[in-house]
Order: sequence, then C-alpha cells, then structure tokens
Amino acid sequence: MVQIHPVQAVPVNSSVGQVKSSSYVTTEQESFTIWMRSLVYHSKGCTVFDSKGNLLYRVDNYDSKNCGEVYLMDLYGEVLFEFQQRFGLFKSCEVCNSTGTRFRLQKNFKISPSSSSYKVVMRSSKDDQQSCYKIVNHGSVFTVEDGSGRLMAEVKKKKSNNINGLDFGEDVLTMVVEPQVDHSFIMGIVIAYGLLKCKL
Repeated sequence: MVQIHPVQAVPVNSSVGQVKSSSYVTTEQESFTIWMRSLVYHSKGCTVFDSKGNLLYRVDNYDSKNCGEVYLMDLYGEVLFEFQQRFGLFKSCEVCNSTGTRFRLQKNFKISPSSSSYKVVMRSSKDDQQSCYKIVNHGSVFTVEDGSGRLMAEVKKKKSNNINGLDFGEDVLTMVVEPQVDHSFIMGIVIAYGLLKCKL
C-alpha cells in the first residue's frame, strides 16, 4: 500500500549566514512530506512528516474564514513561527518566532518570462532590512535559495517511488532540504509562501 509520508546537528543563522547547533539541522540532505491538510477535523492547515513517516510540524487554522494569523508548531504543539498577512498595495506575510528571528515574504516584481519569485526580507530589532533569501517558482516546482543563488530547498508534487510514479495529488508535496540548513526556518518560508498563494 502506498503511503503519503515519505538526524540532527547545525542551522544557518538567518541574519548573518553563520552555522550553529540545532535539532532542526542535519549534516545530510533531508526529505519531508508536506500534506496540505490539517489533522484537526474541519480546520485548514498542513501536516509535515519526516522521511521515516514521523510527524514533525503542523499548522492548524481553526478559523477557516480568516488566515490573518497562523502558527507553525512542532509535534508537541510548541509554536515555532507566527504568521500575519498584511494587506495593502502589495500583499505580504510577516513572520516571527520567540528567538527574535523576523522576516517578511513579499513578491519580487522583477519580470522573468519563465519564473516568478518572492523575496525574504530579514528584519532585526534595529529595524534594518536585508534580503537574504528568495523563492523561485518554476511552474510545479519551487526552490528556496540564499542571496548568492545557492539552493537551500526544493518543493514539488510528491510521487511514489514505484515504476508507475503514482501522483498523490496537488495537496501532497515533497520538500528536499540541503545539508546544514535549518529546516524549521525553511518551513517558515514555505508556510508564508502558501499563505500568500492562498493554499492554507
């Protein structure tokens, strides 16, 4: 029977690109399954599994009429990131966590015929801003890259590993995160992107 769901050491410090010890970082490339459904009945959200099928992250939005404030939690229900959508001339998503990491995801309006992109603007307590990361959408696949263009993660529709390559549908995704990258931070970027694309 086909299942939808598919080890820990060091993250990139989101403000200066340094590496430090964390349970959300591994020394090897890691694969995750993102199911764009909540485990809570009658609520919007998504559920994230690691490559062994263990629940790792979840997003539950109990107010299905309002996606203005959403939370990314670990499997124990501890809030890792808080998301608030901003509606103005250009829609954006403000993200923060308890350790002081703050960023805003907004559309990058540079015109490209083959792809669209969003930029991650990091913010510090001093309110200075710098764009360190970006999401590049290549149709059914999107990537998270750092400021130099280095691939940090790739997200695409999940397919089974058998010969037929069974497609699990639009709401089941595979996220591959590169070594030495904080996958909780990448999930924060992916959730913010999902909110802006009205996927949550």
